[in-house]
Amino acid sequence: MLIREATTGDWSAIWPFFHEIVAAGETFTYPTDLGRDEARDWWLLSPPSRTVVAVDDSGAVLGTAKMNRNHMGNASHVASASYMVDPAYAGRGVGRALCAYTLEWARAEGYRVMQFNAVAETNERAVGLYRSLGFEVMGTLPEGFRHPAKGYVGLHVMYRTL
Repeated sequence: MLIREATTGDWSAIWPFFHEIVAAGETFTYPTDLGRDEARDWWLLSPPSRTVVAVDDSGAVLGTAKMNRNHMGNASHVASASYMVDPAYAGRGVGRALCAYTLEWARAEGYRVMQFNAVAETNERAVGLYRSLGFEVMGTLPEGFRHPAKGYVGLHVMYRTL
C-alpha cells in the first residue's frame, strides 16, 4: 500500500465510499445528505493542511485521510485528522496505516498534540484503533451523537501527545 497526496482526480474514487459512510450516519458528524461538491470542498484540503489517499499496487483508492490544524492562536500546536476507508477494504490495515501517517505528518510539522473532536463511542473499530495507537478518551459528551439505530450515544474527545 502506498500513501500519497490526494488530487482532485482522486475524488471520483473517494466519493462513492465517502458518500456511503456519511449517508449511513453512524460515524461522522457531517450532514447525511451532504452533496458531492460540498463534500469535496470539505475533504480535499489546501496547504498547509493535507489530504492523502492510500492506494494498492493497481492504483485503486483504498481509503483517505485529511489532516489539519485543530485550533488557532495559542492552541495552534494541536493537530487533527479524519479518516475514511472504503468498506470493501475494511480490516486490512488501511485505517491503521493512514492514522500512523497522519501522526508522522503532525510530528514533522511541529505539532505537539493530536486531538479528535468527535468520535462516536459506538464506532468501536475506530476507538479501538485510536487507543492502540496511544490515544486516550479525554471526555465524553453524553448523548452528543444521534446514531440512526442506537439513538443518542456518547461523543468522545480523544487525544495523544506527539
